[in-house]
Amino acid sequence: AVLSMAEENAGEAPAQAPVVNKNQKYRRPKPWDVEGTDHWKVEKYGEEDAKGNYLIEESMFSTLFPKYREQYLKEWWPHVTTLLGKFNLSCTLDLIEGSMTVKTTRKTWDPYAIIKARDLIKLLARSVPFPQAQRVMEDEIASDVIKIGNVVRNKERFVKRRQRLVGPNAATLKAIELLTNCYIVVQGNTVSAVGPHKGLKQVRKIVEDCMNNIHPVYSIKTLMIRRELAKKPELAEENWDRFLPKFKRKSIKKKKTTIVQKERNPFPPAQPQSKIDMQIESGEYFLKEEERVAQKRAEKLEKSAAAAQQKKAERRKAFVPPKEDDGKKKAKKNDGSAEPASGEAIAAKFKDAVKSHKGAAPKEVPVGEFVLKSKKRPAEDD
Repeated sequence: AVLSMAEENAGEAPAQAPVVNKNQKYRRPKPWDVEGTDHWKVEKYGEEDAKGNYLIEESMFSTLFPKYREQYLKEWWPHVTTLLGKFNLSCTLDLIEGSMTVKTTRKTWDPYAIIKARDLIKLLARSVPFPQAQRVMEDEIASDVIKIGNVVRNKERFVKRRQRLVGPNAATLKAIELLTNCYIVVQGNTVSAVGPHKGLKQVRKIVEDCMNNIHPVYSIKTLMIRRELAKKPELAEENWDRFLPKFKRKSIKKKKTTIVQKERNPFPPAQPQSKIDMQIESGEYFLKEEERVAQKRAEKLEKSAAAAQQKKAERRKAFVPPKEDDGKKKAKKNDGSAEPASGEAIAAKFKDAVKSHKGAAPKEVPVGEFVLKSKKRPAEDD
């Protein structure tokens, strides 16, 4: 009987257990696990959704603002109070301390509204205008304050890279705003941005790359291509890397400087002589005070006498008469090595000179007549 049961079980196919993902092993099904549900959609939360559930404890946030923002905040503070009043939040502007404070009340129905209000006063303190800062109170809008002051140590380099982010006539900043749907303010050591979460992520990457010496124009070009690809539904499930540009950093090779190592002396340099050592060496240390003073006075007298003698010699140079010429021209000594030129040689030289100058053969002149003429000198006019 046992064998027959074993044979029957062997004939049946074993039932396969369903494969369960380890991450989903203890997960219970949720009511929103329905196909077609957009899990990233932010549902609107209103006062009617609170159903009378208000906050019990008071939450408070405070931030300081610079002196130059005082006048602007005084003008716009009534609008801030009106905006926060819609969420049943209270706010205070302290001009003496230079701070802004937001608090929850007993009627506050949105628990996240106080976080949004904190971001609002942070943006107002960072020179973001109120019409743009008030967008933070919307559900799908957030803010980000990016610190750029500690990225670059050199002050001049920091200013250049920050200006590169703004661009000529703020053209680069405007292009980034249009592509990311964010409002951006570059102020001091921070960059403030207001917009959707996706845009804020892109803005932070562009700003950090710019401060790390990567020009924003490369990121702008990539964002423009991504925007055009998003318009084509056939490319929705494909990889876009083949369409995006790949920029390689050109690293310029620096010339290697050869460092010539000097021979290291294991012994320290000799200690310089002190004033007392020098006096002992010269013998001045063993003199009496009167002898020492007399010796110094004698040295001074010698120096002053030598200086006076030198000045007297310089003054005498002005009265020394210059050497006068005798007026007689010194005749050149004839060693007899060079023979005097004959008349025929002088005539031949003259012919060659005239021929090279005019290009025509000169008239033949008898040698004797040429020598006689050359010896005669023209009479000087009185």
